[in-house]
Amino acid sequence: MIAIIDYGMGNLRSVQKGFEHAGVADVVVTGDPAAIASADGIVLPGVGAFRDAAATLRDSGLRDVMLERTAEGVPFLGICLGMQLLATTGLEDGEWAGLGIMPGVCERLPGGVKVPHIGWNTVAYPRETRLFAGIPEDTAFYFVHSYHLRLVDPSWVIGTTSYGIEFAAAVGRGDMYAVQFHPEKSSAAGLRLLGNFGEIVKERAAR
Repeated sequence: MIAIIDYGMGNLRSVQKGFEHAGVADVVVTGDPAAIASADGIVLPGVGAFRDAAATLRDSGLRDVMLERTAEGVPFLGICLGMQLLATTGLEDGEWAGLGIMPGVCERLPGGVKVPHIGWNTVAYPRETRLFAGIPEDTAFYFVHSYHLRLVDPSWVIGTTSYGIEFAAAVGRGDMYAVQFHPEKSSAAGLRLLGNFGEIVKERAAR
């Protein structure tokens, strides 16, 4: 079972429907830490403010169970704000502690470009990864965001795009992944990515 974490922020139903359209049936939306503790895979979506999301995850107990499970190697997929929250620090309207899984900073896109960034951008692959299996390099995905993740360790980066600057469009290590774009809004390529994650979860659960 894949648990989509419900912390009151994000297009939860559209992410769930995206998985279903990709042929991944056993997906639930839940805010119950016990359900997440028993899940075979975890998805952290999100649309909204870094500070509010980080506080809600912390106060609800979802942060602790998510960190425990990812430390155990349970497959994880962050989407949009769910990727940004992996940083050490978020710089949206102040300075806020993130999950600290990936040392780095979530900072605003640079001046000189229209913010928020809304639209289709192609993604290059600095290295091969299972998340993008069967999806050609320079495929376009749909982005909606004002902030991006700047990592201390660039080896985390598995996808890049350019909008004013080049920045991380996807990150990954082991079975932990996150994408800045919205796969559930990215047509066939996005559904393929969700299906790839479903396969990663299925294979690990079978071990």
